[in-house]
Amino acid sequence: MWQWIKPSPRNLRIWQVGMLVAFFVFWHVMTAPGLVPHFLFAKENDAAFFLGEPLKVFARIWDWFVVSRDIYPHLWITLVETVLAFAIGTAAGLLMGMWLALSPMAAAILDPYIKAFNSMPRIILAPIFAVWFGLGIASKVALGFTLVFFIVFFNVYQGVKEVSPTVLANARMLGASQQQLLRHVYLPSATSWVFSSLHTSVGLAFVGAVVGEYLGSSSGVGYLILQAEGTFDINTVMAGILVLTAFALVLDWAVGVVETRLMKWQPKSGETEKL
Repeated sequence: MWQWIKPSPRNLRIWQVGMLVAFFVFWHVMTAPGLVPHFLFAKENDAAFFLGEPLKVFARIWDWFVVSRDIYPHLWITLVETVLAFAIGTAAGLLMGMWLALSPMAAAILDPYIKAFNSMPRIILAPIFAVWFGLGIASKVALGFTLVFFIVFFNVYQGVKEVSPTVLANARMLGASQQQLLRHVYLPSATSWVFSSLHTSVGLAFVGAVVGEYLGSSSGVGYLILQAEGTFDINTVMAGILVLTAFALVLDWAVGVVETRLMKWQPKSGETEKL
């Protein structure tokens, strides 16, 4: 029954905000002393110790952004790391994917090595990158690059491979050169596949930056969370998690805006059927 109901944008937003408010209310009720009996914890205040208190979490976020304004330099570092990892990883994945898709011999030679690197847990590279590049931005960018590269690479490789042979034959029959095929056939096909993976890629770039900060750094939001964990300050940890979550949503929204503007040429769902 529910699948036939298409909510309006206004009602959908109300439901989304309502669920968020309900979550924080439930969090507050479960952690506030004396409101409900806590059967899962030995002491009454253990719930707040392990889960934090929403009011104190929001107070910490308010202090970061309004009072002390300490969060902005750390957010800027995390943003720079994320953008660099995302941009370099996307560019490298695009170029490498197109090259191997158009070079069967090179793809056959490098295939086992690409699969080996892709199967490697990238988190184990973080200490190595810290030794190679230090605890600054470079090591976080390197870790984020390894996460983004393979997502974009495999999408571009698949996109170029799935170019219609009929389209290629018609373009060649009309006298299209290899450069014209690359620009007008292969690249648009690869671009559509790249944008289908950008939301995942920017998320992974963000994860790489934060994990790198968490494992070793002197700045960044991940560094703030690590410092709070060292002093068992669960409210600051939760505040950092909420800030990172909101930050990730903003990045995803920005990618969606860019995707909408650059992919105007692509027909919307259902348009081809109407034609």
